[in-house]
Amino acid sequence: MQNKSWSCLGIQGLIMTSGLGIVLLSLVLSGPTVAFVPIGGGTSNHVSITGTALLKKVTETCRAVAEAAHYEFKPTGSSPEELVQACLGPTATGLVSGAKFHSALQEIYNQNGLVDRDFINSAPHHFNSEAFLEGRGLITEGVAAIKANIRKQNFQAARETLGRVLHTLQDFYSHSNWVELGYKEPYINLIRPDLPLEDLADIDTPTCKDCPSGKCTNSILPSILQERKLTSGYMGIFSAAKPTGKCSHGGATDLTSTTVPRGGISKDERHSDNVALHDVAVNVATEASLQLLQDIRLTAGDNEFLRMMGIARSSVVCFVIDTTGSMSDDIAEARAIVNEIIDSKKGTQDEPSEYILVPFNDPEFGPPIRTTDPNKMKEEVAKLTATGGGDTPEMCLSGLQLALTNAPASSNIYVFTDATAKDIALKDTIVALIRSSKSTVSFLITGSARRRRSLAASSFEDYTELALASGGQAIKVSKAQLPEATDVILDTSTSALVTVLQRARTPGKPETFPFMLDESLKNITIYITGTSISFTLTNPAGVSQSSNEATGKLGTIKTVGNLRRIRFNADIQTGTWQININSNQPYTLKVTGQSTITFIYEFVERFAGPHPGYAVLSGRPQAGQPATLMLSVMGRKGPSSMTIGNVALVTVSGPETVRNSTTTDMGNGEILATVDVVPEGEFVVSLKGTDKESSTEFQRQSTTQMSISKVNIQAVVDSSVEPGKAFKLPFSVMTKGSAGQYSISARNDRNIPMNYPSSLNLITGQYANATITITPPADTSSGTDVTLTLDAKSSSGVDSNYVVLRFSVVSKITDFVQPLCEVVKVQADECPQDVSQCGPFQWEFAATLSDGNGTGIESISLRQGSGNLTTTSLSDPIIQANYTASCCSQIVEFVAVDKVGNVGKCHHSIVRSAGSPALTLSLPLWLCLLVSAFLTRF
Repeated sequence: MQNKSWSCLGIQGLIMTSGLGIVLLSLVLSGPTVAFVPIGGGTSNHVSITGTALLKKVTETCRAVAEAAHYEFKPTGSSPEELVQACLGPTATGLVSGAKFHSALQEIYNQNGLVDRDFINSAPHHFNSEAFLEGRGLITEGVAAIKANIRKQNFQAARETLGRVLHTLQDFYSHSNWVELGYKEPYINLIRPDLPLEDLADIDTPTCKDCPSGKCTNSILPSILQERKLTSGYMGIFSAAKPTGKCSHGGATDLTSTTVPRGGISKDERHSDNVALHDVAVNVATEASLQLLQDIRLTAGDNEFLRMMGIARSSVVCFVIDTTGSMSDDIAEARAIVNEIIDSKKGTQDEPSEYILVPFNDPEFGPPIRTTDPNKMKEEVAKLTATGGGDTPEMCLSGLQLALTNAPASSNIYVFTDATAKDIALKDTIVALIRSSKSTVSFLITGSARRRRSLAASSFEDYTELALASGGQAIKVSKAQLPEATDVILDTSTSALVTVLQRARTPGKPETFPFMLDESLKNITIYITGTSISFTLTNPAGVSQSSNEATGKLGTIKTVGNLRRIRFNADIQTGTWQININSNQPYTLKVTGQSTITFIYEFVERFAGPHPGYAVLSGRPQAGQPATLMLSVMGRKGPSSMTIGNVALVTVSGPETVRNSTTTDMGNGEILATVDVVPEGEFVVSLKGTDKESSTEFQRQSTTQMSISKVNIQAVVDSSVEPGKAFKLPFSVMTKGSAGQYSISARNDRNIPMNYPSSLNLITGQYANATITITPPADTSSGTDVTLTLDAKSSSGVDSNYVVLRFSVVSKITDFVQPLCEVVKVQADECPQDVSQCGPFQWEFAATLSDGNGTGIESISLRQGSGNLTTTSLSDPIIQANYTASCCSQIVEFVAVDKVGNVGKCHHSIVRSAGSPALTLSLPLWLCLLVSAFLTRF
């Protein structure tokens, strides 16, 4: 049964086109398409199916947004930057980075692939063993969580769940006999829980014939094909047992494939005996993915759907502000800098896509305020007042924790405070969140004019260490100097920001740091923090400027507090520069600029099984073994416009250690890098290559510091959580280091109570198992995203590791029925048959919308048509919708979304063939309802 839009007039449903040019399809990881397997190697069908569907839907959505805003959507090429530029609009000035879009795609791909590792023996996750009802249950639960997350703007949680749901949905077409039954369209009932799953083979019905060779074109019994019964292959990782007469999945890892009936019906891999079936399965799985994405898009709306997909300007402004009694001057400066960012960057690509504000006091902190509206941000900052506090330390790290869990990954976060952290116990959690999110944290620390506070060296060092771990700065200035120091916020609240070099020295020593500048870099700035520092900057031609020249041949130098900011002149020379720093005090150095040449990366580990692949590490890489990274490299015209030279791990502090890697080009900018000997201590990722567009060498560096550990923690969140119900999360801890007692610490950003063991006794090389129990309050709103950080530390404190997990709190949904649309009036008799004469004439359309016994309609929006849509109150049981448009706009479609995300459509067209009269119809509602009984519900 297929789902169609309908009206009382029986008008044909809208056929939406979603064509995508070859240049955009090249964004998907390509290569030989052989199997529905996880990420890695460029041969993954799950990645190519998911990528094809995502890019088609994103392109379709971008085109719709462009049409609504009256600008042309015309990507100039295949790179993420060019797609994002076309989608965000051609008029905004400034550079556009595709990194957020690329990161969003990778998050979805990664979670899609992890289903084959984390749920290898779960039949419902793969529609194995005829687990159809359970498999659809996972899809239903996942889609509900995605929609609830988007409603709460928890886009990362939505993406992660989307990846897993798409994997399960796609596996249905590979692991069942859907295509053997002759179907070439998706089974819409899988994403429509209000429709039954029909003709399921029962447990006692044989479904397959024996295939001794294991390579048969179609092993399904003729009776099953004739009766059109639905079955799927049984999969046995540990056992060869299966019900009598049932099909197997097949393959070397499926033990049931040697039990009669032998063979398998999986279409995961393309073989000579199943080419046609495999290709149909791929095509139908792609269309099914598009259907699911369209349902999510209609629920979320175009703009929120694109935000979920990372199609947004890359700049995000996130302030964490101390609001205790001595902070009035700081708050005033934060207010001024917010206003300046908003006013100076409006209408450019540097305009922030989101604003986040987290106030903290003592003992209160938060709640986080998130908005895309710049005027709303101005209002919220204006409300801040300095009050309370009392004792010296404040809840700084609690506020920072909320910022790190609410801001998008790779955000720049600025902390304003004049006090040490009372909640210093959160430091390990903050480091884990920094490493997980790859966000950059900078502290602006001022003295107090009103009350005595102590910024002792050890406490200030905590801020310095956190800033350095993230790639930020700890800037210490007086309150009078703060307005001058906030230039760093203006610099970094920008699009396409990249780091060229970052180093730190404790203690300081005279040292020369070379770095390469390429032609694509703009607005290049150097930041040095520390005291008693002198330096000399030299360009490739040998021209120098010393630290005592405020304005020189190479740039302008500004000193405020412990910060020195060197802003390069616009006309820079490409090639190798160097800066010589002379100081015996600790200092940090950072070189940044704006460029669309950048990279994203994850540390990964290979996993085995029926579908081996690479999984992203949540914690630190393991000591005593090579480190593996997966990098996605982006250029101005896509990966083909660059040549990758060297990928290395480089220490930031102390004597510099560089560990080069061996790299494998996975295609389309994907690089697999393996470092055999990992540096001791903290390190970052360094990338060097050549930009073919300008024939200049480039250098880029990650900002987040990482280190290795002998401790390993394994934990997987397998479902959403209901409010008021206990959720048990199993986890395992192992060490390759010293045996003994290891402390266990778990924290979440919602302060939800948790129960877990405070310590585990570890034996070297063996996993110890335990469980965390977390119970969200019954009044937790649906869609709430919870970030849980789990840490294990040796008794000596020398070694530790962590995992960062996300799960969603989602209320149980019982309403799966879509809102209903009844067309009651169409008046188009004035519309001329000759469309060229349509200008002076109008037509009218009226309908009623209702949600029956459901949760109620929450929104109604116009999807197609340039007319005017009005409705009565959405709280009415039956909502009247009236639409008036020019006869030149001949199609109307609007959608109704209920409070749990079910979507219903109203669609009508007055397009008619030559000679047919215009339609004017007004029907009583009872007659519409009678007619509707014979039509397919939308």
